[in-house]
Amino acid sequence: MNTQVQSQPKGFWSGLALWKKILIGMVAGLVVGTIMGPSAAILKPIGTLFINAIKMLIVPLVFCSLIVGITSMKDTRKMGRIGVKAIVLYMGTTAVAIAIGMGLSSILEPGAGLNMVAKNLEDSGKAAPELVQTLLAMIPQNPVNAMAAGNILQIIVFAVGLGVSLVLVGEKGEPAVKIFESLAEAMYKLTEIVMTLAPYGIFGLMAWVAGTYGLDVLLPLIKVIAAVYIGALIHILVFYSGLLSILGRLNPINYLRGITNPAAVAFTTSSSSGTLPATIKASREELGVSEGVSSFVLPLGATINMDGTALYQGVCALFIAQAFGIDLETSDYLTIILTATLASIGTAGVPGAGLIMLSLVLSTVGLPIEGLAIVAGIDRILDMARTTINICGDMMVAVLVAKSEGELSEDTYHAS
Repeated sequence: MNTQVQSQPKGFWSGLALWKKILIGMVAGLVVGTIMGPSAAILKPIGTLFINAIKMLIVPLVFCSLIVGITSMKDTRKMGRIGVKAIVLYMGTTAVAIAIGMGLSSILEPGAGLNMVAKNLEDSGKAAPELVQTLLAMIPQNPVNAMAAGNILQIIVFAVGLGVSLVLVGEKGEPAVKIFESLAEAMYKLTEIVMTLAPYGIFGLMAWVAGTYGLDVLLPLIKVIAAVYIGALIHILVFYSGLLSILGRLNPINYLRGITNPAAVAFTTSSSSGTLPATIKASREELGVSEGVSSFVLPLGATINMDGTALYQGVCALFIAQAFGIDLETSDYLTIILTATLASIGTAGVPGAGLIMLSLVLSTVGLPIEGLAIVAGIDRILDMARTTINICGDMMVAVLVAKSEGELSEDTYHAS
């Protein structure tokens, strides 16, 4: 009797992590594009297919994820005082992170001088709307039209309103919540499927970029990495530490010691959810946060706190604008901050969340999504910094909330 049924070993390509495949695709694209020169444009349709697939995901993914993120906080006690404090702090720190990223990108100007040209960029030549018009236009007169038109800001506002309403109606809203949860899971899976195409799409786009603009496109990537890592240090060492000193009247040195282990796990795994056990353990044992506060605030932060991704978006959005020679108005900067802050509510746990969120921000202010190809190859390097910022922010907020509620063991905190 023949019993040769054995699991076949994975091949080289199938056994690689996605980020490694993307990196290989980027390098291969650079080599092929440099060799082929301008004729590498014949490979661009491969990248265009990937970009179109990304665009296909944006509206349903953002809409369903936001609703699920909000309705997951259905316990009214968690939606009370502690929840409000945590959410306000998370949203505020996310907005600051984007501002830091844009500020560093403005100073370092990583995309200056690339002189890239976007194809079919409709919005690059039009004047930006006034700030008041932008704020008024946030409320969609017809949500269906907003979705059909891909008006991200209006979709976000409607999704937030619908999510809050589903929470408020209680049991009557549960059937709808289950539908959105199912749709969100389906969108996460579809996102995972689309992201498997990323190495090939990045190959096609990078071959076109290298063939058209040469290897001069590589130097700015070093500046992008530098901007993100400098921004990470500023956000943690200056901003987070400053909030603890001013709002919590606590010594930030103890906080910096307490976050060491979770930060190391986050940096190496690039997973906020995967780091959560280490984050909860360190918050309780090293920083003195109570079990009740840490059990609620930290998982909530893993869901809605995306400071690292927000900072990355600020850097990359301006880098792409500079690379394509597009001047952004004040209203564009504010729109980027607002869009990324609101969108951060429902992005955790989505494979390829950084690229998806960046494409969302780019489309909101009319920047070419083709710019994704330039930064996708270094996304893993940037993701390590992004995740570290995220979990450090989660722990900082947990400490502040616990201190304000009288649930922080200062003896434990100062002993760390």
